[in-house]
Amino acid sequence: MSNQAKKQHNNILLAIAGFATVVIIVALIGFLALDRDPDVIQGQMEVDEYRVSSKVPGRILEIRVKEGDYVHKGDILAIIDAPEVHAKKVQAESAREAASAMHEMADNGAREEIIRGAFEVLQQAKAANDIARKTYERVNNLFNEGVVTAQRRDEAQAAVEATAAQVKAAQSQYDMARNGARQEERKASSAQVSQASGAVMEVNSYINETKQVAQMDGEVSEVYPKVGELVGTGSPIMTISMMDDPWATFNIREDQLKGIKVGSEISVIIPALDKEMKMKVYYMKDKGAFAVWKATKASGQYDQKTFEIKARPLGKVDGLRPGMSVVLKKI
Repeated sequence: MSNQAKKQHNNILLAIAGFATVVIIVALIGFLALDRDPDVIQGQMEVDEYRVSSKVPGRILEIRVKEGDYVHKGDILAIIDAPEVHAKKVQAESAREAASAMHEMADNGAREEIIRGAFEVLQQAKAANDIARKTYERVNNLFNEGVVTAQRRDEAQAAVEATAAQVKAAQSQYDMARNGARQEERKASSAQVSQASGAVMEVNSYINETKQVAQMDGEVSEVYPKVGELVGTGSPIMTISMMDDPWATFNIREDQLKGIKVGSEISVIIPALDKEMKMKVYYMKDKGAFAVWKATKASGQYDQKTFEIKARPLGKVDGLRPGMSVVLKKI
């Protein structure tokens, strides 16, 4: 073989060896980079929230705050128009007055005028019951035709039952007025006054619900209905975020938990504020078998579980907002 041929052969071998060396180095670097645990753990700022909702259905009459406003405990947030509740208050107060009058009659003894008055109350109750029954019959026919809802029919039926109860109560009061009150009847009339007074207090509590007030200090993060829209019982009107008590949450694998425990202090960075701050861990719990896990080896000797860590800032940080990223660097 000539020297030129030998030289060409050696160059080919060197090229193959160099290419193989480069491939091995690149594969090794890639393996080490992929197998390396991340040095940075990222979490997120959170705050507790509560939803403002009403016990009574109605129409939004006024919303006195907007998203982003800071409110204090006791501030009026929204006003609901519920005319049905005010009507029930009139009914309850009338029932209380009627019960008080009957109680006075039982104590003082029935006069002819009182007997006639009791009779008139009885006739009014019967007339109301008659109207309620006719209304129910009409509503029931409309329900059978699919025109009105089952709730409207149930309300009409409830009105029949309520007025029927009023007829019975008025009848008993009329009988008592005619027959004269005994001691037991005086106690009963007193109890009816208390019952009617309780009904008034109950309606007043519902009226108070038409004005929604802030239960705690916080920031209005979201308002759901618009003015004029209907809201049902328990429907959320707005969400209040309690900005004075922020906390951060992290999901950390157990092999990264070294030095982290409940009560320990950690250093974090808030990228949005370009600030470093101290936090104190107050909560640590595993995410459960359904959470993300990682095998320690390809053969899977044991699984590394993920823990949820929560920590609060040790001091007040201006501009800190829920949703901001929090970076925990491992040392």
